Amino acid sequence: MNIPILNGVYTGESADYQTQYPINMIPVVQNTGVSDAYLRPVEGIVRLGTDTGDGVSRGAINWNGVHYRVLGSKLCSITELGVITVLGDVGTNGERVSMDYSFDRLAVASNNSLFYWNGTTFVQVTDVDLGNALDVVWIDGYFMTTDGEYLVVTDIDDPTSITITKYGSSEIDPDPIKALLKHRNEIYALNRYTIEIFDNVGGEVFDFPFQRVNGAQIQRGTMGTHTAVVYEEAIAFIGSGRNEAPGIYMAANAQSTKISTREVDEILNTFSESELSLAVMETLNDKGHAFLWIRLPDRTFVYDHTASKSMEEPVWFIMSSSATTSLQTYRGIDAIWCYDSWQVGDTDSGNIGVLDSTISSHYGDAVSWEFSTKIIYNNSKGVLFKSLELVPLTGRIMGFDDPIISTSYSLDGRTWSQDRIITLDTTSGAGDRLKRIVWWRQGHMKSIRVQRFRGDSNSYLAVSRLEADIEPLGV
Repeated sequence: MNIPILNGVYTGESADYQTQYPINMIPVVQNTGVSDAYLRPVEGIVRLGTDTGDGVSRGAINWNGVHYRVLGSKLCSITELGVITVLGDVGTNGERVSMDYSFDRLAVASNNSLFYWNGTTFVQVTDVDLGNALDVVWIDGYFMTTDGEYLVVTDIDDPTSITITKYGSSEIDPDPIKALLKHRNEIYALNRYTIEIFDNVGGEVFDFPFQRVNGAQIQRGTMGTHTAVVYEEAIAFIGSGRNEAPGIYMAANAQSTKISTREVDEILNTFSESELSLAVMETLNDKGHAFLWIRLPDRTFVYDHTASKSMEEPVWFIMSSSATTSLQTYRGIDAIWCYDSWQVGDTDSGNIGVLDSTISSHYGDAVSWEFSTKIIYNNSKGVLFKSLELVPLTGRIMGFDDPIISTSYSLDGRTWSQDRIITLDTTSGAGDRLKRIVWWRQGHMKSIRVQRFRGDSNSYLAVSRLEADIEPLGV
């Protein structure tokens, strides 16, 4: 009997079925002959170099082939070997920064101020007409910022100067502007409950050069400055319309489509509006995946648009840096493609890391993984489980003494049996790629059963399928 493993099911206290997504295991859609899809470990994080920044990562960008990152209060450049050079102080109020670049300047919106680095000189914009710079984008020769109420453009011949008559506004709804994005050379003003699109129409020299595209507005908005990104030729965001609970949407062509599942929405609803406004969304397109990271206070949800299209259903999983079964925030943050690798920061320190697909530990620390099955059901008849076998790819990591994985089961979706442990039996540090993972005499069920599997980054493996040797009891 083949039992699906790409996501599981558990039951809530409110007499409800809920989806259990894999933790630190990525669903991959590929017909291997063994199965149509499998689970593989999330990439590990290896520290790059020995330098440590002034604080944790608050934003990063690749400009002209160089890795730039704000660590604590400092704008830094980072070499391919991880050498950190401080370029200037952008201040800190504990919040994230926004970064964008023109042909000759890198802009950083931090601590309600705007800063530029041109490759040799670091300056702050001191024009009082700038106001508070909550976000920044570059478009058509202008840097555009917002203070939450107005759209502000710099002078085209002097990016450190602002003409007060060149203020624009987003007025379809009296909701505050939360973020700015540039997509297809148009400005998306993401308000709390609406999204408006602006196009450059030029005009008189003292006028705001952008005009609203009538009929293109979207009747949902985002919750914070960093809760929206350009993703798969659309705008992805955490937000809602008026009188709606929060969800995760993709917006294009004046319409928004929800991509969050009921389970993801349930988790979102456990956080307050102020907590969700501090969430962070990132994208990572690599190796046939189009990942959307949604960083919440205690976990990072990941949506895979490519796999979702292939399977014709939403494909989600969870990333966490916890070494135990409890969830915690994912340490890799602000992923950028630079120097032919994915470079990330660290939520716990000023370290710089590189994503590494040959391990799954985070900065040298072991992390746990977990997945479970859907409900096993035999038309209300009992079943004896003679054995359970995971069909894996083992022996791909070495140097750990007898790494273990475990399984347990639940007959009600809430309480779990004691874990049954299996070692992967490494010998002298050499991995056994022919190791079979089989649990014998796995009890019985009267009506339903859910099976759960756990391990950590020391037991590094991919899983193709779960086979159960069962015997119906007829009762």
